[in-house]
Amino acid sequence: MALLMWVPLSIPHFHSPSFITSHKHKPLLLRSTIITTLPKASLNINNQNHSNDVALLWFKHDLRLDDHPALVSSAASQYHTILPLYIFDHRIISRFSDETLELVLLALKDLKTCLQDRGSNLMIRYGDAESIISKIVSEVVVSCHKLGLKQIKSIDVFAEEEVEYNLRQMIGSVDECLANLSLSRGSSTQLVSWQTPFYDIENLKKFPAFYSDFKKLNLTPTSPLATPVLPHLDITLDWGTIPTYDELRKYSTSVNSYESNEMWQSVKRISAKSVLSKGRVNQIKMPNDFSEGSSKSRSVNLENSVFLSREGTVVGGGTSAVLNALAAYLRDLEGTSRGDWQEVHEKLRKAESRSGASFGALFRSALSLGILSRRRVYYEAIKYEKERNAGFLSPFGYSAATVAAAVDTVCIMEWYHLLASKSHTNSGRTNSDHIWRWNEYLIRYTALGQEGPAVLLVHGFGAFLEHYRDNMTPVADGGNRVWAITLLGFGKSEKPNVVYTELMWAEMLRDFIIDVVGEPVHLVGNSIGGYFAAIVAGLWPSLARSIVLINTAGSVIPGNPSVLGNE
Repeated sequence: MALLMWVPLSIPHFHSPSFITSHKHKPLLLRSTIITTLPKASLNINNQNHSNDVALLWFKHDLRLDDHPALVSSAASQYHTILPLYIFDHRIISRFSDETLELVLLALKDLKTCLQDRGSNLMIRYGDAESIISKIVSEVVVSCHKLGLKQIKSIDVFAEEEVEYNLRQMIGSVDECLANLSLSRGSSTQLVSWQTPFYDIENLKKFPAFYSDFKKLNLTPTSPLATPVLPHLDITLDWGTIPTYDELRKYSTSVNSYESNEMWQSVKRISAKSVLSKGRVNQIKMPNDFSEGSSKSRSVNLENSVFLSREGTVVGGGTSAVLNALAAYLRDLEGTSRGDWQEVHEKLRKAESRSGASFGALFRSALSLGILSRRRVYYEAIKYEKERNAGFLSPFGYSAATVAAAVDTVCIMEWYHLLASKSHTNSGRTNSDHIWRWNEYLIRYTALGQEGPAVLLVHGFGAFLEHYRDNMTPVADGGNRVWAITLLGFGKSEKPNVVYTELMWAEMLRDFIIDVVGEPVHLVGNSIGGYFAAIVAGLWPSLARSIVLINTAGSVIPGNPSVLGNE
């Protein structure tokens, strides 16, 4: 490859203009508003009577009523009114693939229907969460008579805790806006942060750093919660409508901040294998997402099917549909005449690229969007295992491979979620870790420097971002903005049960440059990281200003590259 070169370890100052200057990493500061974590859903907020209060439930990645601690707690606390809300904020939806956007719409339709069946509703809004939530809070206070109240004492905004850096920044910004909001009639507002604890863990700072040590704790997962009875909403409000797929794609494009953004997002939708097959990115016809009815060709929801499409393996729909698919998945060893269950069994075998990999392929998207909680999956899997074994659990393992796959996947997902949460307790460090979600996996990275050219450091095999711990500060002090990333499957980044290839890691670096850095970078790769960096620069040259290879590796298996797979 013509791009290959070798340079010493010392890294020069890169004299190139900054492409975009707004992607600076500022520390997350939660202001004066009280942030209350709900370790248990039965907790009564501040042990107060909330009969004159309003709860605003901000749904993000918790698109369900089942096992929803904030919903249960607000109902138990006897809030006069509970207002469910979903906001199409570009910082949330821009992270989603086209397939995930479809799944979001299906989940929202189901969520809205389920709320309406319980005498409630789901408010739909578009825009920045800060302005939308502030506006709703102010309007509710002014028009409290519509709720049958002379005065609203407090409006509590419930929001699930996030581990992703950008989303934590967004929540911090919402919190700051609420703290500075001037309300009439003596009302107040606060942000209430909550989570769905898989285990009862009191102090994350003492949480083990290694999975083997964590397993020795033998923690028992907590039980899921039933959907509560909600207060009836007999008021006239502008609830908004759920968009079609095409409407959502058009909206997503219209709120892009930079002209180049949509072009880069189009690059993301083209696989590396397609680029290799066609030769150049500009020779590939970009998908036209905005033609009338384009989503019809993407999602073919056959009658009684639980999948987004005929060809795909992603389970789609609301909570009841996903629970039905989970029941079918767990019962793979049992014969069935049900067409929808037979389809699940067929897709299971198609997705079993490695032992147990099928569960993640089918259900990970639904779990990431919170259509099902991880502990609901664990509960259903263990319940089925006990049914198969007269109420007992064998100490020698599970009797069905599907049960093992489901349990192992959600437990590992919870482990990495806890690791990510623990990293926020160390946010005072100079090189603090950040979390980026890629293809629904949690990825570690760190960033230093406030101005100058962008530099991306890629570690070698068997290493992680700390590989550059002694290099990042000098590079940043030299007038650069520097990022270091821990690749999928390494270090404290998630290690899913998937097939790993050079192209997968290259696509991950491509997406990181587009989503996190936001401009072309000087790519620095060590060992096999140099190989991945060279692939990125070769396939997507617009993303790389230059490439620096340190002790670089080449093809993983010379003469038999996996980049082309079986094609």
